[in-house]
Amino acid sequence: MTCWGKLNPVMLLHIKSLRTLLMIAALGVVASCDSPAPSTDTGDDRYSVYRHSMDGAPSSLDPAQASNIYANFLAVNLFDTLYRYKYLARPYQLEPNLAEGLPQVSADGLIYTIRIKPGVHFIDDPSFPGGKGRAVRAGDFVYSIKRQFDPETRAQGAWLWQGRIVGLDEWKENGSDYGREVPGLKALDDHTLQIQLISPFPQLTHTLAQGYSAIVPREAVDHYGPEFSINPVGSGPYRLQVFNSARAVLVRNTGFRQEPFSPEAEGFDPQVHDLYGIELLEGLSPPFTDRIEIEFIAEDASRWNAFLAGELDFIKVPVSQFDQVLERREPPGLKPEFEDKYHLLANLESGFVHTDFNMSDRRIGYHPDAEQNAKNKALRCAIIKAFDWPKRNEVFYYGIGQVFPGIIPPAAPEHDPAQNMSSVQRDLEGARSLLERNGWTPENLPVLEYGFPSSVTERQMFEQFRSFLGEIGYPPEKIRPVTFATYGDYARAYLNREVMLITTGWTMDYPDAENTVQLFYGPNISPGSNSANYSNEEFDRLYRLSSTMQASPMRTTMYRNMNRMVIDDCATISGVSRKMILLWNQGLKMLPDRSFVGGFFFRFVHTGNAATGAGGPAEQ
Repeated sequence: MTCWGKLNPVMLLHIKSLRTLLMIAALGVVASCDSPAPSTDTGDDRYSVYRHSMDGAPSSLDPAQASNIYANFLAVNLFDTLYRYKYLARPYQLEPNLAEGLPQVSADGLIYTIRIKPGVHFIDDPSFPGGKGRAVRAGDFVYSIKRQFDPETRAQGAWLWQGRIVGLDEWKENGSDYGREVPGLKALDDHTLQIQLISPFPQLTHTLAQGYSAIVPREAVDHYGPEFSINPVGSGPYRLQVFNSARAVLVRNTGFRQEPFSPEAEGFDPQVHDLYGIELLEGLSPPFTDRIEIEFIAEDASRWNAFLAGELDFIKVPVSQFDQVLERREPPGLKPEFEDKYHLLANLESGFVHTDFNMSDRRIGYHPDAEQNAKNKALRCAIIKAFDWPKRNEVFYYGIGQVFPGIIPPAAPEHDPAQNMSSVQRDLEGARSLLERNGWTPENLPVLEYGFPSSVTERQMFEQFRSFLGEIGYPPEKIRPVTFATYGDYARAYLNREVMLITTGWTMDYPDAENTVQLFYGPNISPGSNSANYSNEEFDRLYRLSSTMQASPMRTTMYRNMNRMVIDDCATISGVSRKMILLWNQGLKMLPDRSFVGGFFFRFVHTGNAATGAGGPAEQ
């Protein structure tokens, strides 16, 4: 039986990833009726609860819809992926999760053979005969990837493998018949998977660590139909107990495989991790916590007050509270009253915020007339020169975000810290000169339509942008806001190329610059990930070459050349990576992560209560 929760719209103030493009902000999610939540006040020290907060919420728990960081957090805990990232190692390192080891890759880089661990079971669920969860098989992965390509699924992660796997695109074109074999996706036996690529794709193993790649059983999908999104059935460390517009509750999967924790194997460094008590967990088998309560609180003040009141164990501190919390900015340090209570982690996000010009809009982008095309480019470049990044960083990111030129953020290994910074340095005289030399006057300048979802912060960003351009003589009445009631409305508008200036953000799916340069690859134009609708033949050529190469100095050079092309073409106002301030109670033994790999750390959270590992109140 299912209880339907009341509809509750949630506005995401900042886009976490372009893969959220099709998300609808209104959440219609549920709470489970047949499994009432046990009281957190059990009086039993063996029963452990971790209370987490998020500034947004997923609309679905189906891995096919794990399109933002919030959905990914839950997906990788309810379901299994073949790989995950080491808990503590930085830079990030892949390691087996459901797989027994890293893939065996053919000499030509086209065939991946992966063994999965035997004895892993899906959770017990009415979708299985007798309600007993069955063993996970290699065929389940084949089904799960096929399902990503089934148009009826409306999966948001199919782009990861589109044009990659032999026969998969053809399978979709020929009617998505699950009984029909895909040559590049084979279960050689119950525990052996083989993937054959059309051309080398070195990032494949990274994609197999994403929530999109989580393994689902067909029985549950068939049983629940559309309600599978709120009735997740997986083999992960947790199972769902409650899910509604306000919160999610996960309880420990008591049947999860026993794999003793090794801090050393996970990348433990005493100089970095000694403060967090993680080394004391050696030999225990995750998950370490019986119950995880996740509160979805979009309003900054409400979330912060709940944390101060002791109702939450963790928070990503709202920027509005940085002054209250931080004694110093660089390196971030806590004020004494917080230092005694909480652990601090200052993380640079694995992505960036930028404003794209819609290059398909002839008023500002490409134009068939060569003279007008050159004038449009000059206009874009002048706008970029007028943009005041230090002020944007100070006002909206507390001055501790990292401003950088182009589309390869600092989190990417291929980022060049020594690159020319002129494109993110304000030059008002240069901007005015560009406009004058190219015949732009206040009278003939085009009306700029700046789109954004309706919120106070987004409105403030728009007004700041308008003031920047006012300093180079752009008439304020010609810089017009175009507001959208919800983030979903905004996303659909720029997917349809209806927005002239697109302020957005991208969270990297994996630690490789390929994941950000593809945002400007021509074939990915809207409704794909290239929301700028940027097109450059040389860029596309380099992308095709580099995307098949293993990491190397040559590939890094190609990425950096592509970055330079986007800068020189003045296709985007970019960019800044925000610094996140994370706080959590000192009694917890854990290290949180809010990057592309975020949710994997849940299984390693230890509340300081007695170690868990067998039965208990978690599923009662």
